[in-house]
This record gives sequence, structure tokens and C-alpha cells, in this order.
Amino acid sequence: MRLRTVLATATASLAAAACLTAAGPANADVHAATVTPTVPANTPGSHACSPAVSIDRFSDALDKTTYDGTFVGNFSALAVDRDGSLAAVSDRSALFNLDRRTLAPRAVVPLADESGAALDSEGLVVDRDGSRLVSSETEPSVRRYSRDGRILDRLPVPDALKVAPAGRAVSNGTFEGLTLLPGGRTLLASMEYALAGDSSGIVRFQTWRETKGGHFRLSRQYAYRTDAGLGVPEVQATPDGRLLVLERGFTAGVGNTVRLYLADPRRATDTSGVENLTGQDGVRLVRKTLLADIVNCPSRGATAKQPQPNPLLDNIEGMVITGRAGDRLKVLLVSDDNQNAAQTTRFYYLRVRTTKAAEPAERIAAG
Repeated sequence: MRLRTVLATATASLAAAACLTAAGPANADVHAATVTPTVPANTPGSHACSPAVSIDRFSDALDKTTYDGTFVGNFSALAVDRDGSLAAVSDRSALFNLDRRTLAPRAVVPLADESGAALDSEGLVVDRDGSRLVSSETEPSVRRYSRDGRILDRLPVPDALKVAPAGRAVSNGTFEGLTLLPGGRTLLASMEYALAGDSSGIVRFQTWRETKGGHFRLSRQYAYRTDAGLGVPEVQATPDGRLLVLERGFTAGVGNTVRLYLADPRRATDTSGVENLTGQDGVRLVRKTLLADIVNCPSRGATAKQPQPNPLLDNIEGMVITGRAGDRLKVLLVSDDNQNAAQTTRFYYLRVRTTKAAEPAERIAAG
């Protein structure tokens, strides 16, 4: 998405932070950020970002390139295609196929809504039949597309999750992440920011269940609390039914904050019937455990085109699990450069251990 930025105060603590608001021009995709300074947590030569996360390498190979007349960038989501290649969607309505080893584009398909208008495409799933499920935060919407970009279906969306005045969502703050849960019959989309009437920082995760006819019907909904000032740009289901959740923000003159959490929705309250999430008893949030703050990753020689607390950082927005490496998941991240000279299209190759149990479920606190 194209960012609205707000000023956040840097904090010295990883676990708790507070932020103020103001404007900043260079990162057009995030509302706010909670910024932590770079902490030299790793020994020289270490690949570790934290005990649970390490970074193998990064690649800027696609930065400011074009393919078949289309700008290669603005990436908002990644998925593994059935042939093992990568699918990538940009928030400028382009669906790419990338070579998994070299990242070289092999095809690009334009996407549009039913009237032919461009999407603000943010989430991507390759379904079992090879069709593409793509979320757009304009309305918001989730549509099923064929490989060549034809619309095959459109999923229902609860009224409350629609952008005001049709609903209670803020513009540029709706469906960002999209993932299929294990079994392939439950789809989950993450809202980026809170609805009007919900407590600040409480975002909703909407699910759908696939019917026998191959359509999706509305199902359970969950509530997730972000760190102060951050939003949710991406979610990915792990093989055991938990979620990897990216939280992200931006501070003008300081840079990006990107944190990776392990979340467990399995005992969370179904909030589909809860109009306002304001701290009422009996509402259990999705549990989450911090896996890594990317600011603490070794920079691996990366450079930044704008101020960053770690030059490795940029506007990270897409994430996909690509396989396993021993007891760790292989996770690929990508940044959205917003087609901005001060930002970089960068791919990050991580290894993530998820064996640590999630913290106890929390209740929603007011405010």
C-alpha cells in the first residue's frame, strides 16, 4: 500500500514503546512506527537476528528494474507456485512469476477489478488448483483469478471491515496479509489497522471456509494486538496452524521498524459477532510471541538510501514460507519500494525456529 507516515518516538526497549504522530515523505506505505535503536546482539560474523531467527543473505537484484515494459517492484506479497517458482504481486496491479533461484521475472500479468480498474493488491495465495487469491485494500476485497488474470470469483466481506462510509475501516488500512491455513480449506486475511470503534492497535483477522463448490463462505474472526504504532502488513500460516505475523512501521528521519511474531489463533475468541473491541471481559486475543526485531539482524553489507536504524531495513511487506532447513522454516521476505528512489526492492532469506510455545492469551485492554 502507499503509506501514510506519522512521527514516532524512538524507544530503548524492544518490548514496549510509545509513539507520537507527524508526517514523512520517503516511505509511502505505513501509518506509524515504534523505533528501537540497533542493538549489537550478535557476535561478529554471526547470522543470528535472535535465538529464533537468522538471516542467510539478502538480494537487491530486482531493485529499479523492468520486465516486459512493467516496473519490477512495489511488491506487497509473495507465494510459492505449484511448480516451485515464486508468485509475487505488486500493489500496482501486477502479478509476477519469478525464478525461485535467481528471482528473475519469467512472466507478468495485469490484474483489475470487474470494471477494469486497477487494484491496490496486497495479499496473495496460490490455491490448490493453481488459481490466485488476491486481496485489495481499496474496498477491501478478495478475488480469485486465473493464471492469466481473469476473475473467477469474489469472496464476501463483512460490512464492518469495509472502508468508511460503507464500513468502519480506515482507507489504506484493510486487508494486507492473506494465507491458507493447513489443509487448504480455510483462508485468513489480516487487517492492517484497527476499525473505528475498536481499541487502538487491535486489528481483526477474518477467515473464510471453502465450500464443496469451491467457493468461500465467511467464518470465524479473531483479534490481534500490534505493538504501539505498528500495523500488520503480512501473515503466513505455519504447518502446525500457527501464524507468522509481520508488524511494521515507519518514522520520518529514522526509518523502519519490522518485527516478526509467532501467533496462535487456536484459543482466541471468535469476534465476528463483537461490534466493538474495547476491553470487554471474555474476549481473548490471538496469542503472540516475539521471534525477532529485524533491526537486530546483522546488516550483511547492506546499504540504505534513506536513514535507517539498520541499513538492512526497508519497507518490508511480503512474506512466504518456502520450505524447511532442519528444525527451522525457510522464510522469504520482500520490501515494497513504492517506486521511490529513496527505497529499495530487497529480498531477505531467513531461517525461523518456531518451536518455542506462545505466551498465554491476553485479554483486550481498553485504549
